[in-house]
Amino acid sequence: MTTKELTENKNYLLALEDIKQKVKTAQIKAHLSVNKEMLILYWQIGKVIVEQRQVKKWGSKVIEKLAKDLKEEFNTMKGFSTTNLKYMASFAEAYPKLLVIQ
Repeated sequence: MTTKELTENKNYLLALEDIKQKVKTAQIKAHLSVNKEMLILYWQIGKVIVEQRQVKKWGSKVIEKLAKDLKEEFNTMKGFSTTNLKYMASFAEAYPKLLVIQ
């Protein structure tokens, strides 16, 4: 192998490693962004439930129906069980003002 071929190969390998690192970094950022948005969504759902409990006196039956309707509408998503909705409400109660740092 000539010196030129080795240099070109080394440059290629360096470029490849640089690109791979950029892809991995972007993947991590995407996962973190999704997790942040899901956290905000769950808090918002919980906040609605808490408010409706206070104003409209929602009970367990309403939350069960809400869980059923959400599962039906968003059938490819998980996390809308009655238990999870109650956890979301507890989360919103525990953190009345959600602060998410970018």
